[in-house]
This record gives sequence, C-alpha cells and structure tokens, in this order.
Amino acid sequence: MAETLKSMYNGGSAGVLFTDRRDFYVSPQVVKELWTDVAPFTTVISNREQRKVPDPIFKMFEHRNPWVKQEFSSATNVASLAVGDTESGAMDVDGINGLSSSCDDSWVGLVCEVWNSAKTTKRGLAVISSVTDSDTIKYKNLSGTDALDVADNDVFMIVGNAQGEGQTAPEAWSDELQVVYNSSQIFKTPLQITGTLLAASLRGESSELARLRAQKAQEHKMQKEKAFLFGERKGGTGLGESAYGAGNKASNVDETFADNGVTDASGNVIRSTTGVIRAFDLYGESGSYDYQNVFSITEASYGYSDFVDDMEKVFQYVPEAGVKRAFCGAGALGYWSKIAGSSGMAGNSGWTVNMSDMKRDSLGFNYKILETPHGILQLIPTPALRGPYNKYMLIVSEENLFHAQYRSPMYQTNIKTDNAFDGVKDQYFSDEGIGMTLMESHHLFKIS
Repeated sequence: MAETLKSMYNGGSAGVLFTDRRDFYVSPQVVKELWTDVAPFTTVISNREQRKVPDPIFKMFEHRNPWVKQEFSSATNVASLAVGDTESGAMDVDGINGLSSSCDDSWVGLVCEVWNSAKTTKRGLAVISSVTDSDTIKYKNLSGTDALDVADNDVFMIVGNAQGEGQTAPEAWSDELQVVYNSSQIFKTPLQITGTLLAASLRGESSELARLRAQKAQEHKMQKEKAFLFGERKGGTGLGESAYGAGNKASNVDETFADNGVTDASGNVIRSTTGVIRAFDLYGESGSYDYQNVFSITEASYGYSDFVDDMEKVFQYVPEAGVKRAFCGAGALGYWSKIAGSSGMAGNSGWTVNMSDMKRDSLGFNYKILETPHGILQLIPTPALRGPYNKYMLIVSEENLFHAQYRSPMYQTNIKTDNAFDGVKDQYFSDEGIGMTLMESHHLFKIS
C-alpha cells in the first residue's frame, strides 16, 4: 500500500490548509501607503503664519510704496523744446504710476528722465514747471546743450525734484491703503463603521477604526491643500483692483465683498476660498513687464538667459528669509533636474545650474535647492500638482500669504447616536482659508 505524505499543497487552493491555516502575511499589522507627506503647501503656510480671522469672510490691507515706480507717459506730441529757460506747450499725460492719480500742484518741480516708449532711447531731462489742468502739464528742458524732442507715448521717469530758491513748500499729496479679501471654507470629512467591525480582530490593521482615521486625516488634509491651491471664492478677492497700471483682473471676475456664496440643497450659504494658483488665472500678469508673475516656459527652447531674466523678476522683492519656496509638480521638478543634460537648459545655452540632492525639511517634507543668479529656490515636490498641473511651479512670498482659521480644526467623535446606532461615526472638521496680498510678489511657472 502506497505511503501517504502530507504536503503544503494537500487539498489545493480550496483546502482548509490553504484557505485558513497557512499565514501568508510577512508583517500582518503593517500596511504600506503611497503618500506619506500629502500636503506640503498647507504645512508650510500653516507653520509660517497662521491667523485667527474674526469672520468667515475677511479683509486684508495692502500697500505699494509709490517711489518704487514713479512715472507717466505723454499723450500728445509736443514741439521740440530748445535749450534755454523756455516753457513747453501743454502736454496731456496718461499711464500715471506712483504719483497723485491726476495732475496737480504736487507735480511741480519733479525732475524727469524722458525716454521713448520702449525705454531704449533717452531723450533728455526735464523739470515740470506748471500744471494747467487734471491731465495736462508744462515743463522746461534741463539740458544745457541739446533740444528736447518729446513724442506721443514717451515715458517720463521721476528721478528727483528741484525747487526754486526762496520758494514755499510744494503741494503735498498722499495715497491710501488698498483692501483685498477672501473667505474661509467649511471642510468636513466623515468616517463610519459598525459596532461589530469595531470589535473585530483583524489582520493588516488590527483596528479598522484607527486605519480609517489615519486615511481620512490625509484625505481631509489633501482636500484642504487642493482648495488652498485651486479653489475660488464667489465674489473674487480684489487682488486685481490694486495691481499696477490698469490692473490685471480677468474680464469675467465679479469683485464683490459680500456674503453671497452659492447655496446648498437646504438653502444654506456655501463659502469657499480662492486658492493661490486660481488667483493667477484671475489676476496673473504674463506680459513682459517688471511686475510679470506668470511665466510660460517652452522646454525645448528655454535658455539660460531666459532663466536669468525670469529669476530677476522673481527675486526683485527680496524675501526676508533669503530663500523662496517653490512648490513643484513632478514634471516641473523633473525639468529642473534635467537642466544639466543635453536636452535641458544647459543644452540650449551651454550653461549649467546648481541643483542639490534631495533633503528633508524639519517640517517633514522633501526638497531640493536650486541656485539662481538672484537667489535660492527651495523646490518642494507637491502631490496635489498632478495631471494638468504636473509641470507647474508655484513660488510664493511667505510674507504676503497666511493660513486663515475662522474656527479651530477638530476631530469630532461619535457624532451619530440616534436610535442607539450600533456603530461609530466620526468626522474631521475645519473652517479655513487663504489670506493673500500683493499679487505681484507671487510667481507661477508653467512648463510645456
């Protein structure tokens, strides 16, 4: 009679030995997750500055020093002004920056360099001698050797003021603060299990309630992260109303400081916050001005000279910390990592840019350092920047950005008790938003 030898396979995959008795779990209480640091943007701004706001909709003041850019443009052609103590004819002006919004006696005595509209040719210097109405001035030529020819759209850049001996003090002028605003947003992320499942002894995670709490905590944080980046407040933020020049507000933005969000099925107001990247869609400036803050990069042709010019604009407002944080999608981080290769920036221009190895910040996220000619960027991989935002890089001015809390975040336990509910229902709750000022101090790079 043949001897029967029992093996691990006896009974096959349907046998009790396989289905119930064998233990296939290397670490039965350990579960691996894809994302460990889900929301670096929220982490950074929360640790940099967090403010309790007095109302679900809140206002911030902002101000731009007028002396940063004081200039205006000619709106009419003026006849050549010869050398000598002769006053020009009346000249209409527009494009006023950094001065009283219309011509008045505070303009008298301002010394101006006169440039062509492209600011490539200097015509000479002039001093404003009189003001004839709210948009018209006269001036005198300060050159001792050359006539002053002024054409339509020439730019008068203020380089000081010169007053007559024995003259009384010139007229004063002043500006006012601007106001911008945003809203907090109510976030709720629930979890629920039955009492039977709560009492069960499980593999993988010994407590299903603990596992769901950890998972939903990350989900709650990621949804806040995305809202702080991509959300939009009904009624705008006012950020475009106070931008340089005529403002950069998109034509379809209804700027209204009112508690007028959309409503839910019960007629309750739903408030939402405008995120930083969405703010660039609404108020960003992509033109090649000194206050440009949206940069579109074509990967195949972007060269080192373009990089230097762009970084000059990024770092023109010197950060207090000396370093600017840049939140990057995987594609953007990959692009900057390839700049030393033949297909990247170095291949386009023959230059290299220094990039550090991956490091770990004390706040718990990874980063690399990118050295630019004008300052240092801390490149932070940001999981929320995926899909169409994969090649985005968001550079923020932390001095002009804060995490707004109307109510403190909380984990609310056992919120469902009616009819002796046999289970546990908890929820993560927060009422938060973003406070953002001085739009031109933040920058967005889009790589294609």
